[in-house]
Order: sequence, then structure tokens, then C-alpha cells
Amino acid sequence: MENKKLGFVILSFSVVATILALGFMGTLGRQTAALQCYPTSECQRVGSLIGMSHIAVGLISFIGALGIYLLFFSTSEEAILNRLEEEKNMKLDQDKFQLVLKAMDENEQKVIKAIKEQDGITQSTLKFRTDLSKAKVSQILTDFEKKNLVKRELKGKTYAVHLTENF
Repeated sequence: MENKKLGFVILSFSVVATILALGFMGTLGRQTAALQCYPTSECQRVGSLIGMSHIAVGLISFIGALGIYLLFFSTSEEAILNRLEEEKNMKLDQDKFQLVLKAMDENEQKVIKAIKEQDGITQSTLKFRTDLSKAKVSQILTDFEKKNLVKRELKGKTYAVHLTENF
């Protein structure tokens, strides 16, 4: 059962139980007033029932709090599974990126890491971030385009560089 539904059911149960417990406690209070409670066995029975009713109110309060928690604060199993799946996919992407990096030389690694850090980076910014010449950056990007790792889009007098979706 989904946590929110379970929380609603538990909260409903605790509200009904609270109404019944308060009604029972009211009846006991009226009996206590009617008996004027002298130390008799009848008064002792009423006194013990009042003590048990207070325990019942505590349990009902706990059940109500559990229902509120499940209704408003608890994440469902589906949300947890989705988060775990996202983390797994991110880890796979990072592993794939690391494998691709191993096949590249130092300059290519600098360029691809800079592109990954700032998608849409311009070639002129890439030149400064990697500390490579304009010609070297252009050559590396042309090789990456041939390998379908990046794509360039015209942006003013320079190009914006993006990683391709299959990378």
C-alpha cells in the first residue's frame, strides 16, 4: 500500500478512536461525579478505567502522529527507487566518461573536461581555460566532431561547443 494512503487510513482510524476514547472518558467522569467516589470497590474500578483511558489516549496520539508522518513526510518506495536509478545512471555516465578519457592525450582531456564542466562553452573561452592555442583547440574540436563527441554551433564570431547526446 502506498505510504500516503496508509497514512490517511491510520489518521482516520486515530480520529475515530479519539472520538470513542473521549466519549468513554466523559462517561467515566459522569460516573465518578455520580458516585462521589468514596473508597469503595466501585470507585476503584472507575479510577483504574480512567488510568487505562489515559494510556489509550497516548496510544491513539502515537498512531495519529504515525499517520501524519506517513501522509505528509514519508517518501514512497517509488521515489526511493527513482533516486537510486538516477544515481546508478550518473555513476555509469561517469564511468563511461572516464573510459573515454583514458583513450585521449592530455590536451584532449583538458578540452573535453572543460566542455563537460560548462556545456555551451565558446571556443575562445575554451582556449583560455585549457591554456592551449586557438589552432590546437580548433584541431581537437574538429577531431571530436569527426568522432561525434561534440557539436559546434555558431555564436557570434566564435562557436559554442556542446557534448553530443551519445557521450
